[in-house]
Amino acid sequence: MEGDIGAALIVIGNEVLSGRTQDANIQYIASGLNDVGIRLKEVRIVEDDEAAIVKAVNELRAAYTYVFTTGGIGPTHDDITSECVAKAFGVPLLRDPRAVERLLRQIKPENLNEARLRMANIPEGADLIDNPVSHAPGFRIGNVHVMAGVPKIMQAMFDGVKGGLQGGRPLVSANVTLHMGEGVIADGLRQIQADHPEVEIGSYPFSRDGHYGTVIVTRGPDPAVVGKVSERVAEMAETLGGRVEREGRV
Repeated sequence: MEGDIGAALIVIGNEVLSGRTQDANIQYIASGLNDVGIRLKEVRIVEDDEAAIVKAVNELRAAYTYVFTTGGIGPTHDDITSECVAKAFGVPLLRDPRAVERLLRQIKPENLNEARLRMANIPEGADLIDNPVSHAPGFRIGNVHVMAGVPKIMQAMFDGVKGGLQGGRPLVSANVTLHMGEGVIADGLRQIQADHPEVEIGSYPFSRDGHYGTVIVTRGPDPAVVGKVSERVAEMAETLGGRVEREGRV
């Protein structure tokens, strides 16, 4: 769909790539962005490697209106996201007194060792992203929002910035279930999509009790157009002899 306001997400961490940790943030961010009329168009999972993180940040911030990162802003040696983002923007990484003050809300001064103080190292010129859960902040620099990887903390951070994002019209969707295989409807779907480039038509096959079917999801900003296109899909399938279940808008 042309004219979309697009965003990208960079998931940072060897533990995700190794399979040890399953990412739980993509769906939350995608859904939240949709609420404010922004589409999550790309997700990259990047290892804890400086060159890889810098490359991803620079490529994606040039390509999308918004970029979000999750992971790598903790106190351990492999938490290198902050310094990598600073390098991507060509600015120094500084000990931010605002971030130190927030850490002191959670940590006693005598326990605020150098490892924990690493979480107060912020790229020069960045704005802090509040962390009401554990107080170690994230930050925003340019169009890049840097957040924690722990889902509970990430969600609190994201909820805090979501209202300030400048989006378009939120997308709505309508689903129809077709009790026929994708191969039967492919040509018809192709024509409907060509006639309506302002919406996105997704095809999701399934198998139930030995029978094949396809769920067709139509998404777009205009509820009337989405409903019209979804109904056209249903009518196309019925002319081909298929059984159709109309499931309404989401």
